[in-house]
Amino acid sequence: MKHLKSTSQDLRNLFESSITIEYVAESLKAVSAEESVTEVLHWMKTQDFDVVGIKTGEKITGYVERASLMSAQSGKCSDYQRLFHPQELIAISTPLLKLLPILQQTPRLFVLDCNQVSGIITCGDLQKAPARMLLFGLVTLLEMNLLRLVRLYYPQDSWQKVLKPERLEVAQRLWRESQERNEATDLLDYLQFCDKRELVLNQPELLQQLGLKSKRFGERFLKSAEQLRNRLAHAQNLVSASSWIELLSLAEAMEMLLIRCEEVE
Repeated sequence: MKHLKSTSQDLRNLFESSITIEYVAESLKAVSAEESVTEVLHWMKTQDFDVVGIKTGEKITGYVERASLMSAQSGKCSDYQRLFHPQELIAISTPLLKLLPILQQTPRLFVLDCNQVSGIITCGDLQKAPARMLLFGLVTLLEMNLLRLVRLYYPQDSWQKVLKPERLEVAQRLWRESQERNEATDLLDYLQFCDKRELVLNQPELLQQLGLKSKRFGERFLKSAEQLRNRLAHAQNLVSASSWIELLSLAEAMEMLLIRCEEVE
């Protein structure tokens, strides 16, 4: 049977050509520079806004943070306005894939559309469907490549002697159920993520080629990838047991591991 090979470059091409940050950004709410601090602060608390844009005329020229207004007793919003720093700005046409490493350094970005600030994007926006699609694509390709490496390093079903008996029984049961539905393909196709992880990490040569420091390190890392896959599959909060920095670091590390997997022939 021929197994079609999808690559990280395929995923990169898809997200660079079709899916930009426009699909996850939020409109930046704005108030007049002449508005009173007291009224705007009350409104921001009511709406649970941490940041709002400041308009001079019809153009958003800067922003104020709720935290900076908390200590203000009076005055206008223009008194507390912060101008946009170049490092805080990102073009609306930026590919979603390129957003992830940027958010590791800057957890909040203002979106430029035709040289005017129109939106805002934060780590929380990664909970939206397009970002979830990207992350799920990464972890799925990674799992597919783990299976490819198992096929490569365990010829003639030699993996069956390595896998724990109870895990082999699970795969065999799923395979038999598919046979009954006339859907069965290859017993290897019924291994779970944890099985592929165990088999790949059992090969010292692969540990070295994949740049994994040790079997224990590889196990922790791939378990994190599997947990992310499960949260994505069940539409759960992506950072329920971690932080955004940890998630973004994991995504970057998965992409690097995926590239190394694809280099193994």
